[in-house]
Amino acid sequence: MRVEVRKAAGGFDRPAIQELGAAALVCTVLLAPLPTLASGGAFAVDDVGIDSVGSCKVESWASFADNRDFIGAVAPGCVVSLGRPVELGMTFARFHSGGEWGSEMVFKGKTNLIPVEGNKFGLAIIAGGAIDLTSRQFNAAFVTIPVSFQLHDQLQLNVNAGWIGNPTTNEHAASWGVGLTWEYNKHFKVIGETFGFVGDGFNRNPRAQVGLRFTPQEHYDIDIIYGRNIVGENANWITVGLNLRFDASGFK
Repeated sequence: MRVEVRKAAGGFDRPAIQELGAAALVCTVLLAPLPTLASGGAFAVDDVGIDSVGSCKVESWASFADNRDFIGAVAPGCVVSLGRPVELGMTFARFHSGGEWGSEMVFKGKTNLIPVEGNKFGLAIIAGGAIDLTSRQFNAAFVTIPVSFQLHDQLQLNVNAGWIGNPTTNEHAASWGVGLTWEYNKHFKVIGETFGFVGDGFNRNPRAQVGLRFTPQEHYDIDIIYGRNIVGENANWITVGLNLRFDASGFK
């Protein structure tokens, strides 16, 4: 997840969220026989799944807006055993917004409470925070509850509800997201989502993205995404992403 809040004359009007693995943020094809995981990468709406203990991934993406804003990010993560499987991840992001450059590190943990496999309904919890690497300040904390519904063998609906806050400014908001994934076949998926905030001081304009995920082999994906208003701006975004997966037996 990436969170940005910039001060303007009318208050804080530029928050932004990106899911790691996040966020990152919706299904992907993983190393067989590992279970389904959220799409992650540059997508914001998450599903309930996590991998088995010992599985790792490195997601990366670059986003370009028609107003010359930019986001570049890399997000490593692994699933470890902390009494139960927990996905731990970090995102390192470099971004250009409003004529200024900034850097941010986001960390999060995710665990599955009810698996969607066999239940047609699943539940998970995600929690984490963000550090502004330029000012070295802890500038955000968040909690998200993903709920997944397996509507069809090829169709999954993901709904997110959560809270996000900036401890420095004492700004808080509810976060929300709805995503839909259609798996055409083992090589192609179409992922669409909308997400946003509800709270005083936060830009309430909804964000939206739709993308194509190409999985030529089970070890990696290539994402091409079109987004609108993804960081609260009236701008169009094009994102290119690469997601790599591998097994780290040392974590087992």
